[in-house]
Amino acid sequence: MSGSVLEAAGVWAADDRRTLLEPTSVAVETGEIVAAYGDPGAQHALLALALGGRLVPGGGELRIDDDYTAEARQAQVALVDVPGVSEPDDVLPLTTVVGEELAMAGMPARRTHVDHWLTSNGLRQHIDDRIEDLPAGLRTVVLARLASLRPGVRFLVLGMPERSGIDPAAWLTEATSLADAGFGVLATVSTGIARHLERDHAAIRTAPFGNAVFHDPFEDPLDDPDAPTMEDVR
Repeated sequence: MSGSVLEAAGVWAADDRRTLLEPTSVAVETGEIVAAYGDPGAQHALLALALGGRLVPGGGELRIDDDYTAEARQAQVALVDVPGVSEPDDVLPLTTVVGEELAMAGMPARRTHVDHWLTSNGLRQHIDDRIEDLPAGLRTVVLARLASLRPGVRFLVLGMPERSGIDPAAWLTEATSLADAGFGVLATVSTGIARHLERDHAAIRTAPFGNAVFHDPFEDPLDDPDAPTMEDVR
């Protein structure tokens, strides 16, 4: 994979009563891991949806390299276990989830192919498990690894992987492997996990929700020479 960047600049979202995602800027390059962090809440899913081209934000800009279209992000960004968006039902058998993901990736997905995938990935002992039975962190490992098989995917957005185990080591090893394979990996995490990453994993960049300047999309920034530009909020 050649180098590429997925970026959100000053992206925010609101309903008719309040702001749900404060203006946020974050970027991840292929080959690296980045964590966007904040309190648990809707902002985790909203940022993931915006990055994946599944949500039109209230304002801000989103791009992959020089392509600002949602279609580009839909094709190149996989949303992994994002709460309320792409998380599988906890009671689903692991074999069902693997089969569905293999089919989504355009690969053979019969029971023998599922068995082979589990065996070749060292997961054969979990063949009778449901998603909810997987040990802490393994859920994210399985779903991220499967999502990376989809044709055209270059970025993986992990939705609060700490939900399946507070220890980030449970999923960081897999995130590192995927980054080493050339994927850009962005995880949304709590502030506590972000502090752990900052302390013990200096190579992982972090960005808090609400770190950018609000911009009203109905106002022309060219009318105000002091208005923040995309470069200003990076």
